[in-house]
Amino acid sequence: MNTATAAAQYHDAVQVARSATPELDEESTSWLRRLASAGLAERQTAERELHDRLVRIALAEIRRRSASTPVTGPELDDVAHQAAGDAMLAILAKLAEFRGESRFITWAYRFVILEVSSKLGRHYWRNPPVTLDAAQWERLPDRLGLDPHQYAEAAGILAQVRYVVDTELTEHQRRIFIAVVVDGIPLNALADKLDLQRNAIYKVVFDARRKIRRALVAKGYLDESAAGQL
Repeated sequence: MNTATAAAQYHDAVQVARSATPELDEESTSWLRRLASAGLAERQTAERELHDRLVRIALAEIRRRSASTPVTGPELDDVAHQAAGDAMLAILAKLAEFRGESRFITWAYRFVILEVSSKLGRHYWRNPPVTLDAAQWERLPDRLGLDPHQYAEAAGILAQVRYVVDTELTEHQRRIFIAVVVDGIPLNALADKLDLQRNAIYKVVFDARRKIRRALVAKGYLDESAAGQL
């Protein structure tokens, strides 16, 4: 794409956005104006500034997820820059879709967070942790949030949980529950692997936990108030 064509497309995108949102905030208006500038130097400066902003957002998000991802050191910077670069391309390609319902940077933030999730998910499956055996189930009382005084009942609780997982969960629920709760696979990694939205996986885990809670209450392992925290 030559410079003239790119400038024309950016200009058209900004005009569409402005016609749909006449009350853009000053900062958003500035971003759109500069990214659509007919002047190459001004447009490139705006793109560099936006890219730097996206890199910072990506780095912060990766560090926030540090407990659930093995990405560290130079590789962390690489993933952040890749996410920012891909987000940048998506943002420029979709400027016409910006409607001013949020600040421009807030809108752009969603693109880079999506790219971070996607890249961390792919990275996880390229470098998966060692799969734990059935002994991992023994740590379920911790992962289900049971209080220490309930550990004496852990064997019974564990048996009941496994019974519910084996007999009452659907195959889809069982697969996701074991992956997230038993094996501790990060949601973004599992979402990438199964090509599902994070919210869809969260709902499956929520529904599975609800079935388990009901079974533990019915067997007397939990009362109703404790079940609400499981």
